[in-house]
Amino acid sequence: MVEPTVAGRPACVRLCGLRSEPIDVREAYDAVLTPASGGVALFVGTVRDQDEDRAVTRLSYTPHPTADRVLSEVVAGVLADHPADAVAVLHRVGELAVGDVAVVVGVSCAHRGDAFDGCRALIDEIKHRLPVWKHQHFADGSDSWVGSP
Repeated sequence: MVEPTVAGRPACVRLCGLRSEPIDVREAYDAVLTPASGGVALFVGTVRDQDEDRAVTRLSYTPHPTADRVLSEVVAGVLADHPADAVAVLHRVGELAVGDVAVVVGVSCAHRGDAFDGCRALIDEIKHRLPVWKHQHFADGSDSWVGSP
């Protein structure tokens, strides 16, 4: 059976993309709610105030021009192994402050275990494959770039 698609993505993908404006976690949650879903798993990644015992003051994410395409491929690939009722994936780009939402992944399935498994697989694969560079700024005035795949 061929999975129906919308704009080249599996039909269950309700949100998928990079955003320069703040991410609303409720938008992702609402997008994955379905009457058939008994379980919804959300992962929300936020900017923390430290990295390796150094105080972080802010950071920025810079995407490679292929980042949207790669994100869609990652989602489709994970869904091949972890079917879901609905999926939402949003990753922030640009300048972020400590506490800002950097990424949200939502997965709904008939059962909670499948929702957890799909959500974990998605965020792990996004972290591994998405070509987005993180530029961290520290309280001591130094900075560092964290590479992407």
